[in-house]
Amino acid sequence: MPQETFVTKVPRGTFQSLEASVARGPFEFRAVPHAVFSAKGDGVVATLYTSGKFVIQGADPQGFLARWTALDGKPSPPKSKKKSAAGGAAADAPLDLEPPVTGSDEAGKGDYFGPLVVAAVRADADGITRLEALGVRDSKTLTDARALRLGASLAEEFEHSVRRVDPNEYNRVYPTFPALNQYLAQLHGEVLGELAREGENVLVDQFERRGLVRAAVAEFGVRLTEVPRAERHAVVAAASIIARREFLLGLAELSEDFGVALHKGAGAPVDSVGVQLVREQGEEALHGAAKLHFKNTGKILSRV
Repeated sequence: MPQETFVTKVPRGTFQSLEASVARGPFEFRAVPHAVFSAKGDGVVATLYTSGKFVIQGADPQGFLARWTALDGKPSPPKSKKKSAAGGAAADAPLDLEPPVTGSDEAGKGDYFGPLVVAAVRADADGITRLEALGVRDSKTLTDARALRLGASLAEEFEHSVRRVDPNEYNRVYPTFPALNQYLAQLHGEVLGELAREGENVLVDQFERRGLVRAAVAEFGVRLTEVPRAERHAVVAAASIIARREFLLGLAELSEDFGVALHKGAGAPVDSVGVQLVREQGEEALHGAAKLHFKNTGKILSRV
């Protein structure tokens, strides 16, 4: 049967639900560079890249989409390199902000096990040049080993702030917010407020459009810029790496505490570890190891 390739664009906010949908099927998950996940089975290989590009290769990509996802099966239109004349400059144009600049990003938001981490980095003109020379980039494009090493170096050399919310605290505080974005905005406000001075530029990788982050930093008198893919600026890339390092350290610490190798992500391997954890240590173990509002909790408990 001839092989086909189907490509579509997936919004960042649906990454977790898409992975969870695919995880319900007969798929083997594997690590692929620059990918949120890659699943093989049911006659296809389906890979969701961190850019949001979802690539399905196999005999019947459309059948896969219909069976295992809620996507409409329409391919993405060719991507224009620039916005329309009314839209202004190129979508990923360099972010030319007057230094010093403080940038923030998070890690662990889509991971069932482990902490939620938000980090910020502040750098003047020389510091930004130094970060660019180090080749910092979005932490999702780095291996775990590279993120750990580079994150440690950045934390030693650059002014930064980190807010790590381990599962016990997360599960206590999260229900007091209407949704995750409200909690995230508060955390971004905390780390940014510790570093940025009044009148300085602050840059955040945009994750909401309701003005929650703007409200969270209003008292500091900073100049806030929120844009998608803000990791193309060195300070946000550095913040993403420091946040990723802290998440990985937190996940490793929890794995040691519970005596189980806790997995990243929210797919089928995570559910299997969760079942093992509950069978050996009881349901209460999830409170200290996982983010309970994820759908994984129900799937795990149904299998115990």
